[in-house]
Formats: sequence, C-alpha cells, structure tokens
Amino acid sequence: MKYIVIVGDGMADYPLRELNGKTPLQEANTPNMDHIAKRGKCGTLSTIPQGMKVGSDIANLSIMGYDPRKYYTGRGPLEAASIGVTLGENDLAFRCNIITEENGNIKDYCADHISSEQAEVLIEELNQTLPNIGEFFPGVSYRQLFVLRNTTQNIVSTPPHDVINGRIKDHLLKPLDNPLVADLNDLILKSNKVLSKHNVNLERIKKGMNPGNMIWLWGQGSRPNLEPLQKKYDLRGAVVTAVDLIKGIGYYAGMEIINVDGATGYYDTNYEGKAKATVKALEESDYIYVHVESIDEASHAGDIDMKLKTIEDLDKRLIGRIIDAKEEDWIIGLLTDHATPISTRTHSSDPVPFAIWGGEHDDTKTFNEVSVKNGFYKSLVGDEFMKSLLDT
Repeated sequence: MKYIVIVGDGMADYPLRELNGKTPLQEANTPNMDHIAKRGKCGTLSTIPQGMKVGSDIANLSIMGYDPRKYYTGRGPLEAASIGVTLGENDLAFRCNIITEENGNIKDYCADHISSEQAEVLIEELNQTLPNIGEFFPGVSYRQLFVLRNTTQNIVSTPPHDVINGRIKDHLLKPLDNPLVADLNDLILKSNKVLSKHNVNLERIKKGMNPGNMIWLWGQGSRPNLEPLQKKYDLRGAVVTAVDLIKGIGYYAGMEIINVDGATGYYDTNYEGKAKATVKALEESDYIYVHVESIDEASHAGDIDMKLKTIEDLDKRLIGRIIDAKEEDWIIGLLTDHATPISTRTHSSDPVPFAIWGGEHDDTKTFNEVSVKNGFYKSLVGDEFMKSLLDT
C-alpha cells in the first residue's frame, strides 16, 4: 500500500458571523475534500496532548505517529535541522522571527512576510553588530534561527503570533532573574535599535511596508531523538513542504525532504508543483506527508476572504490533482493539524476533522468540523490517526 497524508495547516475554525454562522471549511467550495470524505471514513482528532502548548510542531508530530510527550523538545531544533545547522548535545536552538515593533508593541509577527533575501541581510547585520552570545542563521522569509552553544538552562518563551499588539516588555523571555535570560532579552531589545535604522527597513517604510525592525526569540529546545519512520512503521517516507519545521521533523524521522520550486509557505505557493512532487515521490516512497501552510497564514492575519481562497486553492490545485492520479493501492488521509480561528488569530487545541479514503466508507457527505463528528472513527487522539491510516 501507498499512503498520502494531506495537511492544511490551521484549516479548522469556529462559526463566523460574517459567514452566517458557518466555518470557512463549511463555506468554501471543496468538492475534492468532500469526495475524500464521501468515499472514506471520518472523525475528529485531538493532536495536542493535555497540558502541552498548542503548536504546529506538536500537532504534526502527533499526526505522523510520534507522541510529543516522548519526542518533543522544542520548535527551534526542528527548524535547525531543516536548514542544515548541526546541534550538539547541549546546544539550544531558538526560532527567531523578524517582527515589526511599533510603540513598544508587537505590531506584526512576520514583518509583512519579509523576503528571504532581505531577511538574510538583516540577520548578517545582527551577527556583526550584536553581542556575541550566540549565532543567527538565515532561514525562509521571517523565520530565522538563533543558536546558543553549550547551555541546558530552562527558559520560557512566547510565540509572537499569540500576542499580536501585546506589549513587548510583558512577553520577553523568562525567568527575568536568570542572567542568561537577561542577556537574551537585552539582545532582543538591542536588535530594534540596529534594525530600525537599516537601509532595508528604511526602504520598506518608503514603500508602505512593515519594517523588520526587531527579532523575537521563542520555541527553544535541544536536539530531539526521533525513532526513524522506517524502523517505527516499516515505511519509506518523504515530506513535501515549504516550512522548515515540517522539514525538520522529516529530517529527524529519516524521511526524504522534497523541495518544490515555488513552494513558499504563503498564499502564492506552488500547489500544482507540490501535487506533482507527491505523485512522483510515490515511485520510491511508501508514505508522503504533504503540508500546506498558506491557510494558517491567512488565519493569523484574520483574513476571512483569503482563508476561503487558500482552502479552495488547496482543494482544486493540489488535492484534485492527487485524486486524478490516484491508483487503487493509494490510501489518502486528509486533515488539519490544529484550528487557527479567524476570531482569535492564534492556534487552538480543539479536535480537528479528518478523513481516510482507501477502504470502506461511512455516511459522511462533506468535509468540515461538524460533518465528520458522526463518522466511523468518532474521536481519536494523537498517534491513533497514524495507526488507523495504516490499518485501512
């Protein structure tokens, strides 16, 4: 058998007044998602273990069949792996956002999705200018990396997309009385002075764009120890994604990382290219994990129209093409990793809808948060999705 898991990041939502009480998934035109639901078996999945923070890192580990309570160490080390940064046993890797600061607040967690080229220039400036307590590494768009070598201290951080418009001083790293944390917070604040006057940002302001005038450190962790997918599930796996986090999980799970030209992790991503790469990868692999970030970006922006468009783009431009190519021995799983409600613009731990097509079917007719609740699987938790997929 061959397995494809399609993940629309942040696709689930709450009913919206603007959509007459429907969720975006209920409102959007999704004939291909509905096709999978009609021909498969459905249910809801809790991807976030009780007591753990909601995040794509934890949720996607769960979907792939890895218990986050055992394997999760932080987001930073996953992203480090994806960009080729090697971590020692006692190193600590942070996700480093380039954000927009305004009047002491976090105005924009992604600086208007600053380009990778501009971000790299700013990161190089920080490496040359700021105190040398760690090292910055360039990533993709606003998603950068910061690494501390030879430290194992416990630090508490806050994702910037969870505190949009929040006061910076209220959400800095903690504990504040820790000397290393004090140095890191000083680094964050000093970055604002360096980046605010950089030519890249002066030009962005002239063009009416949010400047990337500050860094934000969060998601820190040490190198994880994931059991290879082939050893754990006897599957040769590959990931198709533009997002460093998912590539990092794939790297540590011993999966092939498939890079697709034009895959950006944003609204303009190459859906068709990802579909083509998925079908091609099945020639060598047994399990393909296809992740699409654009829907989550629209959710964090609070943009209903764009969330509808990105859901429909996923349905027509990627899922439809995979269905057209489907062979009899392919099993397709469809789901979202977590909800990102438009009303809150941040992640929630609500159970998410899923469908598995490859054998018998239940009475579900459409794919959304409500329709799947009476499906065959009812409510699953964590790695039960992966086990159900493989049992199909």
